[in-house]
Amino acid sequence: MQYGRDTRGIRSHIRSLERSRASRTRPDRPREFTMLGREWELLDDVFAPPYSPSTGVAADFLGLGTPLPQRKASAGGSLLEIGCGSGVISVQAALGGHATVVAADINPLAVENARVNAARHGVEDRVTAVCSDLFSALGGRRFDRIFWSSNYVRAPEDYAYGSMHERAYVDPGYQAHRRYLSEVTDHLTEGGRALLHFCDRGEPDALRSIAAECGRELRTVRSRTVLEGTDPIRHVLLEIRPATTRPARGRNRRLVRV
Repeated sequence: MQYGRDTRGIRSHIRSLERSRASRTRPDRPREFTMLGREWELLDDVFAPPYSPSTGVAADFLGLGTPLPQRKASAGGSLLEIGCGSGVISVQAALGGHATVVAADINPLAVENARVNAARHGVEDRVTAVCSDLFSALGGRRFDRIFWSSNYVRAPEDYAYGSMHERAYVDPGYQAHRRYLSEVTDHLTEGGRALLHFCDRGEPDALRSIAAECGRELRTVRSRTVLEGTDPIRHVLLEIRPATTRPARGRNRRLVRV
């Protein structure tokens, strides 16, 4: 992918960490917010959707971006959301007809936040919130669809998180992305889909390289450019598939560009 502009600023992990700290501490941080035609609760130290377009973009990518009437849980199948945060996507998915939704997050406060919002919107019978480092707490469960709106900014590999909140913003050495790409297909049902929400605050070339090393191919399903402050940021929804052939020794296979 050719960006046609200097991306060093938008990809700066320092800048993203500053955004994390500001989101946690700003005096107008709400206890409740409106999104997708509904009211949501927001706990301290949980990623705040009002301060980033990523949650709204993710909802649009998944077909959950308009106010949804509560539908009978049937044809939607099962969904696992990694990094559920306040639970907006998971709750919207349940309201939109998914029979089973697991909202997973490494942040215990995010897990509680998702539970609170599931109860608020009457889908606590369909949304199960679990504290999990990616797939660590899920055992052998399989899902029809797995989705992660990732912490796409790469920090140095030796960076030590200063707070749980920072985990929603940066990924040291893309270690979490490598694990997701490597493990996600093991948790799909037959015919299931593994999805990753990425953007050009991240490093697409590095992601493609990791995907190739993990024996994965990336296919762009949807894309959208939004203005974040003064920065036009391209967001993409990627589908992760097992590679049809292994890369030749010493060479990387050409993958679909993100």
